[in-house]
Amino acid sequence: MANLEEQTPPTKKKTWRFVIILIVLGLAVNLLLPQISNFTEAWSVVKTMTWWAVGLAALSEVISYLSYGYCIHAIVASRKQQLSVPKSTLIVMSATSVGLVAGGWVTLAGSIFSSVKRETGDNGTATISGLLPSMLLNMSIALIAIVGLVYLGIIGQLTNGQLVQYLIFLFLLMFITFGSLLVLVFPKFTYKVINWTLWHWNKIRKKPYDPQKTQAMLDNLIFSWKEMGRGNWRKPFLGAFCYTLFDLFAMYLIFVAAGYNIKLGVLFASYGLPYLLAKIAFIFPGGIGVVEATMAAIQTSLGVPSEISVVVILAYRLLCFWLPTLFGFAATGFLNHSRPSTPAAKPELPAFSPADPVTADPKPQK
Repeated sequence: MANLEEQTPPTKKKTWRFVIILIVLGLAVNLLLPQISNFTEAWSVVKTMTWWAVGLAALSEVISYLSYGYCIHAIVASRKQQLSVPKSTLIVMSATSVGLVAGGWVTLAGSIFSSVKRETGDNGTATISGLLPSMLLNMSIALIAIVGLVYLGIIGQLTNGQLVQYLIFLFLLMFITFGSLLVLVFPKFTYKVINWTLWHWNKIRKKPYDPQKTQAMLDNLIFSWKEMGRGNWRKPFLGAFCYTLFDLFAMYLIFVAAGYNIKLGVLFASYGLPYLLAKIAFIFPGGIGVVEATMAAIQTSLGVPSEISVVVILAYRLLCFWLPTLFGFAATGFLNHSRPSTPAAKPELPAFSPADPVTADPKPQK
């Protein structure tokens, strides 16, 4: 975390991306091959689809991404800086394309951090812009997954083993998501743990480590969270909530287009649980393979015809992931060519006392 701006050597980065792309293609092939027997029936579903509903689904995805952009815009505005909703949306789409090649939502948060810092010149604004949206989105996915689990339990489609498994996944996601908040509750302990971890990690990598950067990062994080606690969280929460809501609504509209009347419980279960698994298995870029396979398994087990499921999943993922990812590569090029000539003025941070447990004794504990 202390070396957020450290760049991977170009040759290694290209090699890593090439390997990930090969893995992605392999996952896609393994996903589609078992469904070949359903392609004839699926094509008949495609030919009878209601295209105005598909158009509304596409519009819903546009609103969804604009909502994410509004979330980042609201965070930046709360820090007395400016970043328009359209440009914030481009940052999100660019980050989505970066998440395709490595790291999933974790890399997405890091990419947003880098882009917002480049636009604002402020570490605190960039940190909260990278962390808060991911936290809110993960929380919304967890809530939808819980609704899906309750529905599966009511209809008797959830075994005790599956329940324990999903509860463990929920716990892990919440721990990973909200782990950064430990710095507010246990600042001294959190600093020592992070400092010790980074010091030993960089020692293994034989790279220099500056504890002052860790100190500054935690100071920024504490200040940013305190600012969000003064009512500045409401607009970002609205943006994150609308992102998930309109994404879910897009999936529902594709079911409408396919002429299938899906139950809300099935919709919530086949949306929330696959994304819950994808959040945990973030090594799979964009949840590729995990989302599609889990959606298909849940939907068909709950009575959705396989040909309907195949069409809906492929159409939904095209609108919510693949097209935005392609636009995201273009957005990356645009953002790189429109960098601000001078960084924006940084907001003043409160001076932390040397006696503060976070800023005291930056040396790693032996």
